[in-house]
Parts: sequence; C-alpha cells; structure tokens
Amino acid sequence: MATPVPTTGPPPAPETFVSDAERVARILERLTLEQKLAQIVGFWEKGDGEVVAPLQGEFTRDGGLDDAVRHGLGHLTRVYGTRPVDPTERAAWLWRRQRALVANVGIPALVHEECLTGLSAWQAATFPTPLAWGASFDPELVGRMADLIGGSMRALGVHQGLAPVLDVIRDPRWGRVEECIAEDPYLVGEIGTSYVRGLQAAGVHATLKHFVGYSASQSGRNFGPVHAGPREIADVLLVPFEMAVRDGGVRSVMHAYTEIDGVPTAADPTLLTDLLRGRWGFDGVVVADYFGVAFLDILHHVADGLGEAAGLALAAGVDIELPTGDAYLEPLAEAIRAGKVDEALVDRAVTRALLQKAELGLLDATFEGEPPAGVELDSPAHRQVAARLAQESVVLVANDGVLPLLGGSRPAPTRVAVVGPNADRHEAMFGCYSFVNHVLEHHPEVETGIEVPTVLASLRSELVGVDVVAERGCDVDTDDRSGFAAAVEAASGADVAVVVVGDRAGLFGRGTVGEGCDRDDLELPGVQRELVEAVLGTGTPVVLVLLTGRPYAIGWAVERCAAVVQAFFPGEEGGPAVAGVLSGRVNPSGRLPVSLPRAAGSQPYTYLHPALGGDGDVTNLPSRPVRPFGFGLSYTTFAYDELTAESAEVATDGRVRVAVRVTNTGDRDGDEVVQLYAHDVVASVTRPVAQLVGFRRVAVPAGESVVVRFDVPTTRVAFSGRDLARIVEPGDLELWVGTSAERAASTSVRLVGPVHTVDDDDRWTATEVLAP
Repeated sequence: MATPVPTTGPPPAPETFVSDAERVARILERLTLEQKLAQIVGFWEKGDGEVVAPLQGEFTRDGGLDDAVRHGLGHLTRVYGTRPVDPTERAAWLWRRQRALVANVGIPALVHEECLTGLSAWQAATFPTPLAWGASFDPELVGRMADLIGGSMRALGVHQGLAPVLDVIRDPRWGRVEECIAEDPYLVGEIGTSYVRGLQAAGVHATLKHFVGYSASQSGRNFGPVHAGPREIADVLLVPFEMAVRDGGVRSVMHAYTEIDGVPTAADPTLLTDLLRGRWGFDGVVVADYFGVAFLDILHHVADGLGEAAGLALAAGVDIELPTGDAYLEPLAEAIRAGKVDEALVDRAVTRALLQKAELGLLDATFEGEPPAGVELDSPAHRQVAARLAQESVVLVANDGVLPLLGGSRPAPTRVAVVGPNADRHEAMFGCYSFVNHVLEHHPEVETGIEVPTVLASLRSELVGVDVVAERGCDVDTDDRSGFAAAVEAASGADVAVVVVGDRAGLFGRGTVGEGCDRDDLELPGVQRELVEAVLGTGTPVVLVLLTGRPYAIGWAVERCAAVVQAFFPGEEGGPAVAGVLSGRVNPSGRLPVSLPRAAGSQPYTYLHPALGGDGDVTNLPSRPVRPFGFGLSYTTFAYDELTAESAEVATDGRVRVAVRVTNTGDRDGDEVVQLYAHDVVASVTRPVAQLVGFRRVAVPAGESVVVRFDVPTTRVAFSGRDLARIVEPGDLELWVGTSAERAASTSVRLVGPVHTVDDDDRWTATEVLAP
C-alpha cells in the first residue's frame, strides 16, 4: 500500500503518496551522515554489574539516552528485558521516548527483545526451552507458542525478537546446547520455521540465530573456531536457516560470533550477501550479535580499530550494529571521512533498516495514543500452551515398571521420598535466556513475577493421600555432601525415591549450562551422581528425574535406576508436567532430540554419522549412545506394519510417497511420534547411516490404528556432491519408520533418472497427513 512521506520538517501534502522504496529513498536523501549512522545502531541502558552479554563491561557508549538520540535511533535494546520493570510503567516510558524521536527526526526506534522461551520480561510467561520443543516433535504447537509470545511483544510496542536459535547441536559439551532444538537439521528447520511463522503472524519480526556454524565450535567451547568443511556447513549447518528464510519468510538474521576456516562470519560476504541474499533471496536485515562488529577488532584481530571493523562488517552485509553503536557511530564516521569506507555501504544498510521500519508500520507511527496498560503477559492461554508443550516434551528414557506411580502394574506407593537439588527449585525449570535466570539472578530482592510450581510441590498435589517427604541432599554444583545422610534416611523409609537432579542455567561460568558455561566432561555436575548412588544403596527403587539443558552421560543410571525421566528445562508448567508423567496422569510422548551420550570422550557425536563414524571392528572404543536420537518410551505400546511406497521407482526430482499403519497395542490412549528415516545406499560421497526425512505426532486411542502418509521431496536426501553442487543421485534408498536405531518397519525405493541439481524452486519440507 502507498504511504505518505515523512520528513524531519513540515509534513507533506496529504495527497503525496509513494511506494515504501521511494519513500525510504526520499528519507535517505535528506539525512546527514550522523542521522544515517543513528539509524543502523542500537542503544542499551545496561545496568551496573548486570552482565548479560559477553564482554559487556568493555563496551556500550558513554552518555545516556538523551545524548544517543540526538540524531535519531535505529534500535532500542531490551527496554523490558534488561532489569525488572513494571510493564505498564515501562510502556508509558517507551511511548514518551518514541514521541520525542518522532518530534525530533520523524522516525521512531525499533524495539527488540530476547524471546527464546517467551518474552524476556518480568511477569511474562516462560515456556519450555528449545530442546524441549525438539523433544515434542510438534511444530504446530511451537508455532502457537510463538504467536502468543509475539502477541505479548506487539502489545508492549516491541517489534523484533531475537529468536529462534537454529544452530544444529554438534557437541553436548557446548554450553548453549540448551538454546538449540535438536541434532537433526531437518527437525531444527521444521520447528524453527514454525516459530518464525508464529512470531511474525503476530506482527513481530523473528531473528535467526546464529548464522552460521556457532554450534560446531572447537571442543564445544564458546566462541571457539569452527573447522567444519564446506559440505558439513552446506548439508547440516545451513539447512535450518535455508528453510526458515525460503519457506518461513523470516525478516531478520543475526550473524554468529565464530570464525569458519579463519574467516569471521561477521566479515564474510560469501555468507551474509552472496548466499543469504544472492542465492536464497533474503531481503530483510542482518543484525550483529551483541558487540560482534567490535569483536572483529578485539577478538578476531582482522581489523585495526573499530572503524575498520565497521567497514568490514558493512561490506560483508551486517546492516545493524547491536546492542549499541560502538563501531558504527564515531569510528565509522571517521573512516568514511578519511576515505577508508564507502558511504554507499551505509546507504545500503540504512535503506534496509528503514524498509524494515516501513514494513512494521513505524514510519507512520506517532505514539500519540495512550500507551498499553494492564497487558496480561501470562494469561490462561499462555499457561495452557506452556503446559501442553511441557507434557509433550518429557521423555521417558527407562522404566522397569515402577512408573506410573498410580494406576500402574504395581501397587501405589504409600510413602515417596523426593530428594535432589532440583526438586524444589523453580529456577530449575528454565534456561539461561529466561528472565528468571538471565536477569533476576542480579535482583534477588525481586519476586519471580510468575507462578512456577516445582516438581516437589507438584508431586504433593498429584499424589493425593501419599506421604511425600523431601530432602535436598546437595546443591547442583558443589562438593558438599553434608545432606547425603538425611536424603538416604528419607529414601530408606520410602516405597519409591524420586531423585531430581540436573543443571543450574546461567551465563559466563555462573551456571552449569548456558552461554559461556561449557564442560570438559558430561558427568552430572558436582556430587549429584554420588547422591543418586547413595540413594540407590538403600535398595529403594529410584526414579531419576533430570532437569537439564544438555544430555548427560547417564548410562550407569539407565542400568541401575528403576526409571529415568528426562526433561529439558520444561518451563513454568514443567513441574506439573513432570509430576503428571510420574503419577500416570500424563502418558509420556517426548522423544530425544539429541542422542544421550555414552561419554564425553565419544564427542562430538551425531546419529547422522557415516558408516565409519559408528561402532566397528576398526576401533576398540564404542561410540553408540546410551539412547539414540528419537528415542522415548510410553505407558502404552505401538506396532508398525504395512509400510509401503506408492512407487518402487521415483524420479530424482520427484517425491517419495509412503504410508504406514500405526496401531496402539496397549490398554491406554497415547501419542506416538512416527519418524521416517532414509539411507542412501551408495553415493558419490559418504552419506549418513540414517537421516530423518519426515515425522508426525499422532494420537492413537488404545486398540486402534491410524495410517500416516508421508510425501517427501527427494531434496530431503540431497547432498553436496564432489564439486559442492547440491544434487540428488539415482540409486537405492532404504526407508524405515521407528527411531534412528530401531527399524520397526522397512521398505525401499529406487531413485531413477539423471542426477538432479537442486535449484532455487526446490524445497526441503516434507508433508505428513493422516489417512481419512
């Protein structure tokens, strides 16, 4: 739609209407260099001592907001998410600031916030972490969650969210695994794209993180260099981003901090311009990860000063410097005036920034109306979706029949001991980018702002008439064993001991998992394993519950505990979800989005390995995981049969259509996650022994069957050939349903015809439908 032209002077005549592109061009013509630069930076009022970004204390410009907005402003950074503020009071502050910007330069600021597990703001709903999204195998539900998050943000005047994270998990020792969705790029892409669609349907631009390679850092170390080859980058790491750009229409992308083969991504035009914009057709904005432009100077050492760093980033395609203008303001202005940086690069970035504001309606916004008041950030709708997602994401890893505690094959317990450091700690429900663990850690005097039932409280509500006794035993990350004796005594007198262990999410060494909280080993932090073993020593059946942000090496527990339950930071409704699974009210249906490792020494590991990446006679060390990707038990059983392909031969540029019947052979209703895998038997380069090509969560009543049909484009098994062109080769393709390690039913097809070179019209998405 045509829109009126804003100016910094008198308003235009009412009849003057032009396209957004023409309108932005007119604005650009009248802006001074300082005003242009102001449009491609943010401003962040960081708090004293509140470190929530890497090397935060080394940066952020001197002077307050009044000084920063003299020439206008591109972004306001984390208005609600930097410290605990009353949403209504802060919205009134924001509206005043926006009115002042409109009066000054005619252009409001774009407001961005973190929103990985919900709007990162005080009193806002906090959903399960992305690993839990992956465990749910439910893109539709994740999209609904994102729509609710976006609605909260839009109501408060927030325009852009810094999520989702589309890094494919490569090494569980990396602290930011908890922010990732899965170790499979297709699952990451499907769920991440649903998040993008949900957030943007609410009128908030999503931002893909972190483009690209961040999760493949050396030794699982944050910021570590990436040694991945071009084929791994193309066939694994880039796949989710391509899906979200081309199929999801995302409007913003954030570069990764890392370097790939010696080239920092923030200074790589082959990624940020040639690939992203040239091949994929992305026409949104590229934003810097916080301080990422300055890091080209002080960490990567590919620039001599901030001005040169700014020039490198602009040339590569980084449009907006976040969270502040450390490099894109005075240092860049000096470089331009010295003839070291072409001002045309600034014009390109400003044009993209203003087009984004036009798309969001900001170029017409006056903020003269009343600011929002009383916005419900944790409504019943929020909590309903949070509860359902938490329930769907809990994975039953092992069970000898002790679960469910009520209504199972064994008599109901009369006394249950609940021990462990995460049993009664509400922070254990959340990841490091939750407001609780990201910000409130610095404000212990402030209440949580949302209701968060713990596992202990939820079990007491769930197990009516059961005597529930509790002892902490130890803290998450400590060598203090003084509480062991009390925990052992409690367990000794119980019918069942529920031991709740796991992680404490934090940042930069303040947690056991989270940004900057990497690990050398994959043992449970502190003395938690010793606590579990002490309780096992009582002879009381032990149900081990893990509230973690990464998978741990728990083979010993799977062998010795009566049951093992894995929950990946399940959010504000996670306590009732876990308790519901333990009691039997909830039939578990989560599936592992990442393999449960055997040991840290077997890392990095992925189920997407070629034949020589698994177990074999050529090495004495096993790599097979304790539980494979896609694994999860239920309180019912499912059988697969009649897996058939529509055609025995499929063109290399065609679609593979298969159907399978799924029968609930147990005595209670349940959800099954039907997973379709493929293996390219012979190819010109080595291929994974298994590759997820389709999945569908289905509800199957006890004793009944459903037929699931998969319609899979052959591009799902495309790969980079020897010349790195993406191709689909003719040959045999094995297909099966089940988990990646267990084939419940198998078939095969033969791809025929010439080698198909994948082009820009091809898509990755597979569709799954229930038979009528």
